[in-house]
Amino acid sequence: MATIRYYPSQGEQVLVTLHKPVTTIGRALGNDVAIPNETVSSHHAQIVFNGRDFQLEEVDRGAPILINGKKKRRGRLVNGDRLQLGSALLGFSMFTDAPVGFQASAAQEAENEISGLRRLHSFSVRLMTSRSVDELLEMLLDDVIELTGAARGFVLLVDPGDGEQSTPRVRASRNVQREAIEDPTGRISDSIVRSVVETKRPVIVSDAVTDTTFGKSESVIALRLSSVMCVPLLSQGEAIGALYVGNDEVKHLFQRSQLDLLTIFGAQASLIVQNAMLVTALRADKEKLSAELQDKRFGEIIGACPSMMEVFRKLQKVAATDISVLITGETGTGKELIARELHRRSNRVEGPFIVVNCGAIPENLIESEMFGHVRGAFTGAVASRTGKFQQADGGTLFLDEIGELSLPLQVKLLRAIQERVVYRVGDSRAERCDIRIVCATNRNLEGMMRSGTFREDLYYRLNVVNLWLPPLRERGDDIFIIAKALLSKYGDELNSPVKGFSPQTLAAIRKCAWPGNIRQVENRIKKALVLCDKTLLSPEDLDLGEKEEAPIVPLEKAKEDFQRRYVLEVLERNNGNRTQTARDLGVDPRTIFRYLEKEPNPIPSAQAPANKPIDR
Repeated sequence: MATIRYYPSQGEQVLVTLHKPVTTIGRALGNDVAIPNETVSSHHAQIVFNGRDFQLEEVDRGAPILINGKKKRRGRLVNGDRLQLGSALLGFSMFTDAPVGFQASAAQEAENEISGLRRLHSFSVRLMTSRSVDELLEMLLDDVIELTGAARGFVLLVDPGDGEQSTPRVRASRNVQREAIEDPTGRISDSIVRSVVETKRPVIVSDAVTDTTFGKSESVIALRLSSVMCVPLLSQGEAIGALYVGNDEVKHLFQRSQLDLLTIFGAQASLIVQNAMLVTALRADKEKLSAELQDKRFGEIIGACPSMMEVFRKLQKVAATDISVLITGETGTGKELIARELHRRSNRVEGPFIVVNCGAIPENLIESEMFGHVRGAFTGAVASRTGKFQQADGGTLFLDEIGELSLPLQVKLLRAIQERVVYRVGDSRAERCDIRIVCATNRNLEGMMRSGTFREDLYYRLNVVNLWLPPLRERGDDIFIIAKALLSKYGDELNSPVKGFSPQTLAAIRKCAWPGNIRQVENRIKKALVLCDKTLLSPEDLDLGEKEEAPIVPLEKAKEDFQRRYVLEVLERNNGNRTQTARDLGVDPRTIFRYLEKEPNPIPSAQAPANKPIDR
C-alpha cells in the first residue's frame, strides 16, 4: 500500500498510509498529514487516488510545491518521488515498508543494488547444481519478481520452426505466490514482446494504457496494463525470446535501475536457454548418429561408401568358409577389424582368435612365437612352450604385416599352411592344427614377388580371396560418421565436456587427406578430448590447418590417378584376369601392365595375382 513519509528536522519520522481517495497535507491539525512547520500552509496540498494513479495537487495557490526539485502545481506521483512543501521534506512510496525521501533514497537505492547482486550470485550458484531447465527459469522468475515488486513474470521463447514472424511462446510463468500462472498468454502484451524481440532492445513502460507507443495496442487496452518491463534474450546477436514482468495494479512501479538488473537476469536466462537448446540439439544429433550407425555399421566396422559395401558383400560370403583371406590396404584402414569380423561370422566363432604381428617380433624369435619350442631348444628355453599355431587350434590365426616375414620363415609357414601340421623348434614330432589363416599387409606383395622378397607359392596360398580396404580419403562422407562415432565413444570414456564438432571443423575434416587413415583420426580425437575444455571442437583442436588439406594436383595427374584406380577396380572385378580387363576397357593388355608397374600399393586382386594370368 502507498505511503507518505515526513522527515522533520528534529524528532522521529512520520509515516502515513494512503488509504483514502483524498489525503490532505498541511500545518493544521485537521489534515491527514499534519506538518508542524511554519513554512507549510494550513491546507497546503492533497493527494488524490483515482483507482490507478496518485496525484499531488495544490490547495493553497500561494503555497510552493516541489516534486523531485521541480516546482509543480500538480503532478503524478511515482515510487521514490521526493516532495518539498515549503521547507518540509516528504517522500512517496508505493510500498508500506520502503523508506524513501531525501535522506533515505540514496541508501535504499544502494541497498536494492546490493540485494540484486546477492540474488544474482545465489542464482548463479544454483545454476551450477540444478539440471532442470524449467526449474532454473522458475527460480529466476521468483527472484526477479521479488526484486522488482512485479506481480507476475514470464520467460518467452521464439520457436525457430515458425519462421521470422512467429510469436514467442511462454516457456515459464510465475506469480508473487511462487506458482505457475494457469493462462499465461492472457496476461502478456503481444505488441510489447514483439517490439522487444524485433528491436533486440529492452523496454520499460510506466503506464501502458497512456503510453504513446503501446497505448493503442489491443492487448494493452484489453488487459488494462500498467507497469511493464521486458528485455530480450539474445544468442549470438539473435533474439531467441524475452523476459517479461508486469504489475497491473500499480503505475510507475519500475525504475531504470531495475531495468538494468532485469537485463542482467535476462542474460542468465539466455545462457540457460542456449545450453538447453545445445543439449537438445546434441541429443538429437546423437540419436540421429545412432540411427545412421545402425544402417551403416557392419559389426564393429562403419562404412556406407560403394567400395566398403563391396568389402562387406565379399566378407559375408567368405566368412562361413575356411578359405584363406588376404586383407590389403593402407596402414590404419581397419584391417584387423575386418579380420575379427571374419572370425565372428565364421563357424569358428567359439574358437580362439590369435593375432601375430609379424613386423613386431625379432627375426630370431618369430619361429618360436609361431610354432613353439621345447625345453633346451636354444639358450633361454627353460621350458617347453606352444606357439601361435597351436594356440589358434579350432579358431582363426591372424597374421598381420605378413609382408615383413623373412624368406626362410616363409618356407616354414607355407608348409604349415599346406599340411596343417607344425614342428616346435627343437622337436621332430609333428603337431596337427585345425586353423583358418587370415593375413593382412599394407605392402605390395606382387611387387615383392617380382623383386624376389616374397615367395610366389606362399602368395597363392594366402591370397585365395582378397579384401582391399580403400583409404579414408576415398570413402566420401564415411569420414563424418566415423569421426562422430569416435567422438561419442571416447568422449564418454574420458569424461570430456566436448559434445561435437563445429561446422568449420567438419569442413576441415573432409578436406584433410588423412594419410594415417582411421588410426590418425582416432588419435587426433583422443588428444583433443583430453586437452579441449570447450563444448565443440575447432579445427585447431584437431591440428587441422591448410597444410593438412589434400594437395591440389595438376589436372593431368588427377586424370592419370583416376584412370589407374579405375583400371585396378575393373581388374579386381575380373579376379585379376588382365586379358578380360583389357577387353572390358577396350585397351591393349600392355596398358594394364603399365598401370600395374606404376602401382605403389597392394593390387586389389581377388583370385590370382595380376602378374599370373589364370585365363583358361
